[in-house]
Amino acid sequence: MPDQEQIIPEDLAISRKALEMLTVSNEFCLFLEKAEEYTRDFIYGYLQKVCPLIYLKASLLPDIEVEEDDAAEHFVTGEQWEDMFNTLRVKFGSDDLYYFQDHHEKSNNDPIRASMAENFTDIYQDLKDFVLLYQKPTHAAKSIAVRDCKTLFETRTGYRLVNVQQAIHYLVCTEGEKGEVAEDLF
Repeated sequence: MPDQEQIIPEDLAISRKALEMLTVSNEFCLFLEKAEEYTRDFIYGYLQKVCPLIYLKASLLPDIEVEEDDAAEHFVTGEQWEDMFNTLRVKFGSDDLYYFQDHHEKSNNDPIRASMAENFTDIYQDLKDFVLLYQKPTHAAKSIAVRDCKTLFETRTGYRLVNVQQAIHYLVCTEGEKGEVAEDLF
């Protein structure tokens, strides 16, 4: 009888799900870094399509137990955050502010005012930190990057994606601003 193949557990830090999240995150960050080059409608069209994809890929990230926590790093500086925020705020113009219901706030049903530029800059910061940490040449860095990305998705990024997606949907579909995003971006 032939020897049975030994089953090797999948390395979650370099799993298909982690690599797909890395790819989508990197594309999102590269796109926002060039936002000045695009029209507002083009940006809306791109965001309409990429936000659900980021949400989906982040929701599929594996749970990773990390033994060492010394590789955790943040790369986006306050100045870079401000530059991205200001670029997006100018691009979004009068569309920047939107309202949403906070379902965690049970005592009050008043809508909360938010900024698309602020939310997308926060998402950018989380995803850029994930991409840059993941690119470090150690397994520990990759594991921590995936773990932190999943944790931030569950506690912050996921909420921002869902809330701002409604505003983008309204801008693209209700106001007739059909995003002219090129199909080859996806």
